[in-house]
Amino acid sequence: MRTLQVHFGHRPQPDQPLAPGMQRIVRDANGQVRLGDDSVGPLLLARICSDERGLWLQVADGIHGIHVNGRPVRHMAQLRAGDAIYIDGIEMLLRGPYEAATVLPPGEGEEVEDLFVLLRGIAGRHHGRCYALDRPRTIGRDRAADVVIDDPAFPERHARLERHGGRVLLRDLDSPEGCLVNGHRVRHCWLRGGDQVVFDGNQRFVLEEPLHAVAVAAPAPPAVAEEPGDTPGQGPRRRPRRWPWLLLSALLLGAAISLLLLFGAR
Repeated sequence: MRTLQVHFGHRPQPDQPLAPGMQRIVRDANGQVRLGDDSVGPLLLARICSDERGLWLQVADGIHGIHVNGRPVRHMAQLRAGDAIYIDGIEMLLRGPYEAATVLPPGEGEEVEDLFVLLRGIAGRHHGRCYALDRPRTIGRDRAADVVIDDPAFPERHARLERHGGRVLLRDLDSPEGCLVNGHRVRHCWLRGGDQVVFDGNQRFVLEEPLHAVAVAAPAPPAVAEEPGDTPGQGPRRRPRRWPWLLLSALLLGAAISLLLLFGAR
């Protein structure tokens, strides 16, 4: 599982790592929201549970007004790197690792036949839509873009996703502020499966890649032992078929029972 940190937006608090297990989100008596301990004093707002299965947010009983990526959460929500938790007007951004692209490859990317590497919308105008990265995909307000964000404040050509030798590059196209990748402000970045990309506030996408199949050698068929009388090198002799005799015996037995029932009834 990736190492995640909690970044408090607009608050002078250092980033705090998310350790495996359960961590509490509490509110102190002075109204400060923070990651707490097991003390009884602060009011419990929610818990963040982290284990090998993933990351989850559990809202405490009687607590309202908690949102993840702008959506209200009443009981439980699954989390990933790049998600934003809003509690009492405080933004808690989950930051994960990313790989910045310091040296950009030439060209605009490759066209491939792989249709299983996808850009899937998880929030915003393209929620639920998928775009196969079998060719370069442009994101922008321009109608000629592959992923159109119909917003007057959105750049005409914001970014482009490209395939280079099996890798996915997020290339910034001179946008005003870049975008967020796993909670970090970036411009050019190499993406991998599970990375979350956020454009202009809440236009959220996640990169999906198939799991690499592990080649497993098929076991060799078991050797057939030769029995006495088999000719070496010719394989075992064919055994006589017995099922016709069994079928004939069953028919004769059935006929005998029928006759017995017929004459016995008289």
